[in-house]
Amino acid sequence: MKRNHKKRKLLALTLAAAFLSSPMLTLPDHAAAAASKSKYKIAAQSFSIEGTKKSIGTINNDSSTYIALRNLNTALGLGTDFDKATQVVRISGKGRLLKINLANNAITLNGQRMTGPQAIVQDNTTYLPLRFLLERMGYDIAYENSTKSIGIRKVPENDLQIQSKAIGANGDGKSLLVYYPVISGYANTEAQQKINAYLKQEADKHIAAGAKEMDPVVKENNKILAKNPKAVIRQPSFDGRYTVTNNENGKLSLYVDYYIDLGGAHGVTARVPYTFDLATGDLLTLKDVTEGNADYVSIINNQIKEQIKNRKLLLHTPFKTIEADRDYFLNRNGVVIYFTQYEYTAFADGMPEFVIPYSAFK
Repeated sequence: MKRNHKKRKLLALTLAAAFLSSPMLTLPDHAAAAASKSKYKIAAQSFSIEGTKKSIGTINNDSSTYIALRNLNTALGLGTDFDKATQVVRISGKGRLLKINLANNAITLNGQRMTGPQAIVQDNTTYLPLRFLLERMGYDIAYENSTKSIGIRKVPENDLQIQSKAIGANGDGKSLLVYYPVISGYANTEAQQKINAYLKQEADKHIAAGAKEMDPVVKENNKILAKNPKAVIRQPSFDGRYTVTNNENGKLSLYVDYYIDLGGAHGVTARVPYTFDLATGDLLTLKDVTEGNADYVSIINNQIKEQIKNRKLLLHTPFKTIEADRDYFLNRNGVVIYFTQYEYTAFADGMPEFVIPYSAFK
């Protein structure tokens, strides 16, 4: 399988220049324990769930809507379970299993650890962040200003399952934990095997690059420890986590964020996206997913420039054009182009994303 991304090199080459110049970035594994210190107001919220109107009590916290765990079961048909002894909430449905530990807010989705908003526990009831939860469980959420109603419906996904496998190691003065997706249950087993083999190969490649990047730091740390065994040194780490962004209409799109921390002022994240044709198992280029429009580069450029203007993004380098084989991923609304860290914006801006509607290419 061939990637048409000549500009991408292994992580060791793409990140080296940034380590000394950027502010601190952390990716904590666990947030604080479930919020319960305040008494939140419960208000009736209008919902349209698969076209059926309902009114459900919700909590609004920091402009986010929280819904009681029991309502996920009664209103949405998701399987829910709470183990009081371990304080673990389990939510299942659409081939997914989301676990939330209320004691430390550790979250896993299909076996992959992830970060997310705190749950709220009030009057012996657990409230969960609606959008964060349902988007990861395969639902589409929309807010209608005119009716003040939240619309929820299942996303019509491809018939396959996605689970996580992890490659991890601690020792030799460094830490490594990378998750990668494995698909199963798809009717086209040849394409399934091809995609799985490629994603495993890619994970192994980036792990090797990350490990190599950490080696000089480990060597230097060992010298320090040899002179002062009591010295406190933060060991370098390499972390990889994936996000499935679209699983519809015979395509599977996702990206992996690789985060490397060499123990200095900060770490750096490199994003590696993939979009597969499920009929063949092949990767799709940007040109492939833009409706065969010969002017796709110009269309994308104009959309990005307009969004930069509307969002008042501050760029340290003027944006002119994307490459013809620019990295991208798909979501429900369109083709997503993103700026990598430091490419056009400051570190604090992360990786700005620009959604180009599919209709723009027709």
